[in-house]
Amino acid sequence: LETHLKGTESILESWGASDVLRSAGLFHAAYGTAGFDENMVSLAQRQDIKNIIGDEAEALVYLYCSCDRNTVFPQFGSSDKIQFKDRFNGSLFELTTEQMRSFCELTAANELEIANDAYKAKYSKNLLTLFNGMKSHLSLKACLTYESVLGEIA
Repeated sequence: LETHLKGTESILESWGASDVLRSAGLFHAAYGTAGFDENMVSLAQRQDIKNIIGDEAEALVYLYCSCDRNTVFPQFGSSDKIQFKDRFNGSLFELTTEQMRSFCELTAANELEIANDAYKAKYSKNLLTLFNGMKSHLSLKACLTYESVLGEIA
């Protein structure tokens, strides 16, 4: 897991991400995710994570970990406004432009970091659909990367 977290941060760095987003990349699975149900720390330890990476980065980590992917992901590409569902507490809210941009960059970096040949063979079509839906919220470097990594398979 440590290698993956560092790899995600490295991808974000190569895309010119802010220090805040890069820090979030290092901790993006801290509370578990809808796709990775193991957590490194409990939600009760959010303040500890804030003390390490700062409030802004921890808020992105929480946002990423709390995403109900079955609700959120299908909205990309079909709506400009994303109704976010927190899988921990069930709350619904609209993502701000900045939250959406950071969430999309982090999502793309995470998925591309684990995209070996077997993963691409299984998930590339779904990922291309998702990333194409997120395209207006992704940096040019993120778009070029996902198109390069996933495009030859689809």
